[in-house]
Amino acid sequence: MKPIVRLATKNDLATLNTFMDGLVEAERPMDVTIKDGKVIYYDLEGFILSEDAVLYVAELNGELVASGYAKIKKDRIYLKHEAHAYLGFMYVPEKHRGNGYNKLIIDALLAWSKTRNINEIRLDVYETNPSAIRAYQKTGFKKHLIQMRLDLHDFDA
Repeated sequence: MKPIVRLATKNDLATLNTFMDGLVEAERPMDVTIKDGKVIYYDLEGFILSEDAVLYVAELNGELVASGYAKIKKDRIYLKHEAHAYLGFMYVPEKHRGNGYNKLIIDALLAWSKTRNINEIRLDVYETNPSAIRAYQKTGFKKHLIQMRLDLHDFDA
C-alpha cells in the first residue's frame, strides 16, 4: 500500500517532534558541532503556519512514515535566480526506510515549489551520509558546493 502525502497539521506535531529527535540523533555522529542534550532544529509549527514554507508528511495506515519541508529563501543578488526553495527535515523512521517514502515527500515539495514559481531547489547533506546523497541524486540533485570547517581548538599553528 502506498502512503498518502499531505500537509502537516498541528495534530502531527507530537510525532514530528519525535522525528526531529531521531534526525538529531542520526546526524550527531556526522556533526561534532551539534550540542549535547535536547536540540531543536526547526520551528515546525511555524512551517505549518507560514505563507513561504510548507511541511509535508507521508501517512500509511494512520502512521506518519516520512516528513520534509520547503521554505522559500531570498538569494544573493548576483545569482541568476532571486529565490530558492530550501528543503529540510527529510526524515523517515528507521523501520520505514528503503520504501521510497522520502522520494514521495521530495516530489510533493518540488511540485509545491513550482506552484510558487521557484525553480532553484537547495538542500544540505552530510558528506559522510552516502545513502542520503545517493537518494537525493536519484531524484535529480547534483553536488554543488562543499562547505568546509576548521575548529581552531584542534589547530596547531
